[in-house]
Amino acid sequence: MKHFPTRRTILGAASAVTLLALTACGNVAGGGTADAAKYPTGPINLSVGQAAGGSTDLIARALAEGAAKTLGQPMPVVNKPGANGALATKEVAGKPADGQELVLLNASLITITPLAVSADEAVNIDDLDIIAGLSQDDYVLVASLGSGFKTFKDVTGAGRAVTFGTTGVGTGSQLAQTVLFKQANVTGTDIPFDSGKPALTAVLGNQVELATIQLGEAMPQIEAGKVAPLLVFSEERNTFLPDTPTAKEAGYDVPVAQYRAVAAPKGTPQDVKDKLLAAFQDAFKSDAYKEFNKKNMLTPKEISGEEVVTEWKAYAAKYKELVEKYDISLSGNK
Repeated sequence: MKHFPTRRTILGAASAVTLLALTACGNVAGGGTADAAKYPTGPINLSVGQAAGGSTDLIARALAEGAAKTLGQPMPVVNKPGANGALATKEVAGKPADGQELVLLNASLITITPLAVSADEAVNIDDLDIIAGLSQDDYVLVASLGSGFKTFKDVTGAGRAVTFGTTGVGTGSQLAQTVLFKQANVTGTDIPFDSGKPALTAVLGNQVELATIQLGEAMPQIEAGKVAPLLVFSEERNTFLPDTPTAKEAGYDVPVAQYRAVAAPKGTPQDVKDKLLAAFQDAFKSDAYKEFNKKNMLTPKEISGEEVVTEWKAYAAKYKELVEKYDISLSGNK
């Protein structure tokens, strides 16, 4: 079996990167100095805190392509992976609040990562202006063919420790799987990867038996019969995977999904935010963006920035309650 780095090693590296970003950027939002009548004055950078090719990156590119048409300026996607997106988010939060720098924000960075890192490393949603919510991306627990697991009952009935991968420390993948296994008394070795793609690759290669991955990333291999879907973590069955039960149906309280939004530095002028919101809403209406969501198994959740803040704070409270109830440390200390 492949030798994997320990969770403590990976967390330490992620923390170091985040601290470096804090030092470099100061995490101080610039003032709102844009002339809204002239906005945008040039290309609008859309930063992504994950590597190219993953779900977050693909969403950013689809959104940018549609919004750029309305704004009349290109919207290049800038990938700056590290610390589960904290590096890119803190950097954008420290940019001038003129609407020329945006970030594609994952809810897990706001609602789950703070449960795994120190307070000064966590990203606070109140340090950003949320422009709009985008979509919901459900998680699915998949099993390798070599594991022999066809249902979650096979896992709980195995009577042995299992190996399982997550998409990283402080992610929804880690939270969902860890809480599920605590509730189901499943024990084993937790291997954190940098994103869904390497975690899925490890399942395909039987290097880990199980992994919790976003549905859009896992679906091609599910349809090819190369991994087995055991549970989804949404409140209700996913319309793209109707035959797979939810964790809730299996008797476990693990309502975890990934949500995404687009955000600007705190203090961005309201007129600029209005222009950005109008451009994103035009993108939402386009056939190309609707087809993108369908192709990638994303459920539209195109809500206001204010609704995003309210909902994400509620999820943060719920997840905090779960980890405290089950005495879980996402930083690997328990």
